[in-house]
Amino acid sequence: MKKILKYFFGVIVGILAIIGLLFVGISCYLINSESFLINISDDGISITENRIMAAQSANVDLLKQSSFKPDTVQYHFGVVQDSARAQEIRDYFKLDTLYSPDATTWEKAVAISKFVATIPHDNPQNNPKDPNAIDLWKYSRDVPTGFNCRMHAILNYELMQAAGLTARYVTCFPQDSTDQDCHVVNEVWLPEQGKWVFLDADMGGHYCTDQNGNPLNLLEMREKYAAGEKLVMYPGFEHGTAKHNYYYAYMAKNTYWFSCWETLHFFQEDRSEAKDQDFGSSRYVLVVPGGFTPFGYKEREHCITTDASRFWASPQ
Repeated sequence: MKKILKYFFGVIVGILAIIGLLFVGISCYLINSESFLINISDDGISITENRIMAAQSANVDLLKQSSFKPDTVQYHFGVVQDSARAQEIRDYFKLDTLYSPDATTWEKAVAISKFVATIPHDNPQNNPKDPNAIDLWKYSRDVPTGFNCRMHAILNYELMQAAGLTARYVTCFPQDSTDQDCHVVNEVWLPEQGKWVFLDADMGGHYCTDQNGNPLNLLEMREKYAAGEKLVMYPGFEHGTAKHNYYYAYMAKNTYWFSCWETLHFFQEDRSEAKDQDFGSSRYVLVVPGGFTPFGYKEREHCITTDASRFWASPQ
C-alpha cells in the first residue's frame, strides 16, 4: 500500500512540475506577444508601457525628421465668454479657496490642476454623458475609479476658464495611424511670460520645464525632444516620482501633431446642454508637420495647418 501511495505521490509531483513549466513557458510567450497588455510587474509598469519606453529613441527620430512650416491657412482661435456659468462654477467648486488672492497665473493653474488630478485615471467603456465641469465632478463622486484624459482635460479647462484664466485643451497624437493611443492635456496662457504652457491633470498630474525651471508648452517640448535637449518632468506636480521614465517616453510618442477646437466654451462637448446654442466655429484646427497627412481628417470638421507659430501665438 505504501508503495502505491508513493507511486501516486510521485505522479502528482511530476504533473505539478509539468504544469509549472508550461505556465512559465506560456508567460514568457505572452510577455513577448504583441497582444499581451496586462499589467504584470511589481512596480506597476505594464508590458505596453515598457514597449513605449523601448520605442522612445525611434519616436524622437520621427520628431527630428519632421518640422512645421509657415502657411496662410485661415483660422482664428476664440473663446466664448459666459460670466453667469463662470460664477456658477466658481461657487460650486469654491475655486477661490484653492489659491491665494495674489497668486500668479501659473500658481492658479497648477493649484486647479492638482485639484483635478485627485480624480484617478480610468478608461471606462462609455465616457460620462454630460462632460461639463459640475457633472464631471458629480460623476467622479459616483464612479470613484475615475475617467480618461479627455474628461480630465475638459474639467480642468472649464475650472481654469471659470477662474479667469485663458486656457484650452489639446489632443496630442502619435505619427503612427495604427496607434490608437493619443493623449489630451491642457495649456494655459501666462501673460506674465507671454506664452502658452502645458499642464496635464491626468495620471496623477504632470508639467514640464527646461533646466532653468521655466514651464514649457507642447511645441517647446517637441522641439527639445528633437534637439536632444533636457526636459524636466514633474510627475505629481513636483511631489510624485511614479512612472517618470514612462511619461517622458509617452510624450515623445504623442507630440508628433496636435488638435484643438477653434472656438472654445463651457459645455464644449456636452451636446445635451450646447445643442441649442450658437457658439460659432465647431471645427478642430490640426497642426501637423509639413508633408504629413493626419489620419481621421474630415474636411467639414477640420482645418489643417503646418504653421506652429500661429497655433501657439498669443490669444486674441
